[in-house]
Amino acid sequence: MANIEPPLTDLPIDTHDGGFYNGFATRVTIPAKIIIAVLILWAVIFPTQAGAVLTGLNKLILTNFATWYIYVIGSFLLVCLGLAIWPAAGRMRLGADTDRPEFDNFSWFSMMFGAGIGVGMLTWSVAEPIYHFQTNPRVIMGLAEASSEANRLNSFTYSFLHWGLSAWSTYAIIGLALAFFAYRRGLPLTIRSALTPLFGDRLSGWLGHVIDIVAVVATILGVAQTLGFGVNQFVAGMSRIGIGDWLTTAEGNPSTGGILFALFIIMGASTLSALSGVGKGIKWLSNINMVLSIFLLGFFLIFGATLYGAWALFAGTFDYLISLPGMLFNVERSDGIPNSVPDQLANWQGAWTVFYWAWWVAFAPFVGLFLARISRGRTIREFVMGALIVPAFMCFIWFAYAGGTAIALELNGEANGAIFAAPDGDKIFAMTQLMIEPFSPLLSWLMAVIIVILLMTYLVTSADSAVLIVNTINAAGDEGPKARPHIIFWGSALGLVVAALLIVGDIAAIQTAMVIGALPFSLVMVLMAISLIKAIINDGRRERAGIATTVDVPLTPAE
Repeated sequence: MANIEPPLTDLPIDTHDGGFYNGFATRVTIPAKIIIAVLILWAVIFPTQAGAVLTGLNKLILTNFATWYIYVIGSFLLVCLGLAIWPAAGRMRLGADTDRPEFDNFSWFSMMFGAGIGVGMLTWSVAEPIYHFQTNPRVIMGLAEASSEANRLNSFTYSFLHWGLSAWSTYAIIGLALAFFAYRRGLPLTIRSALTPLFGDRLSGWLGHVIDIVAVVATILGVAQTLGFGVNQFVAGMSRIGIGDWLTTAEGNPSTGGILFALFIIMGASTLSALSGVGKGIKWLSNINMVLSIFLLGFFLIFGATLYGAWALFAGTFDYLISLPGMLFNVERSDGIPNSVPDQLANWQGAWTVFYWAWWVAFAPFVGLFLARISRGRTIREFVMGALIVPAFMCFIWFAYAGGTAIALELNGEANGAIFAAPDGDKIFAMTQLMIEPFSPLLSWLMAVIIVILLMTYLVTSADSAVLIVNTINAAGDEGPKARPHIIFWGSALGLVVAALLIVGDIAAIQTAMVIGALPFSLVMVLMAISLIKAIINDGRRERAGIATTVDVPLTPAE
């Protein structure tokens, strides 16, 4: 057997000693702050120019990097499943052999789901199946009739594609890599550490700084995308429960005052929660929104289209799983003829699948690092099964029963187009009102209040988790609850990014900025996957040679 070196277990990262930036890597923190500040100022001072440039870049990326995104996300899923199946890798623990999980399964799933994707459920579990019910690739190819019984199954197959195993594999690949190197090697809990098998101690310098800066910017833009959808829906909900007509415009869209009011509430609460740490604010908020989610989902199960939802869940899951191998690496290419079938398919894939893959990549540094932070002590197999299958199936249940009820109401004529016509964020409110108001206006109002509270807890959980994760990266992986002013800064910056882009360009501006920010980080993610595989193979060789592969990392309890 060829000689093999012990693993790298020390990656020094220069941090500031004393003053405002005490404990922070200023070569990461300050450039990241400048980039975000410039984006905010550019969007506010030069909105027309910013909109034109961002739109042009967005179109360029979605057109020219569609193949890249599709192959990258497909590969992530195969890597995750391969690591879980591979016996030598699957049994490895994310930590020392004596480490055990810090959080029980319920809290683990709650935090993972709440921070990872919970906000999207309240918007897209109704809105997306409704969209795909009207058009999808099978409709474009003439294989199904739009808005008909024959198109019901397709509505869920494509929804499940975008919110299923592929989406969660982007989070899992980062969570695995970071937890592996932080808790088995004792390296800092930051993005650069996951690339040490490829670049070694060179990551202590500018190469590592650039990687962490890219991760911070991608995180802020990815979370801003989620908060943008959530703020629109939160404003719609507050308007539904009678907070005030000033929250929305005559067209039903959020007003500037409504956006600022919603962000003040959400970011204020999230900053306070972030100051309390993972073990207090975030953990308890995650448990609360999981309980409220179960209640709301139970309502759809009992009072919605129960049998139809069950059919949608099982038939949709089956069709998704058998269709996934064919969809995973399928790239639609336009023939250059406007409105031809190939052109429509390419446009649909760019607007939906490629956009979603970019969104998950932008969201991945935040969710992945957060998953790593809460998953110490679990085996790789346990992590992959928990991070892929459980949350994906939870998404499927939401789509089947919430989206299935909406489609059933439209098909049987009760909705009479009301759900179709409602803005995306208002669709769930329109649906529950149709279900309850004929029997009890008071109960209809109370359900809207519950949805607003649930939405707020999801938004706060996502935002405060993101703030803590950004601070962890900026502090060279230090998980301690230090530098409260920096928590307040990033909470404020995140709110300002959302406000600036929503006010000057609606949700499209946030989407565009997110797609642009995701591209460089997608390359970092590919390198992380390669690095993780290389590390696991080398650890197997080290074990056979009697070389230690783990170090004793002191447990830092969640604050």
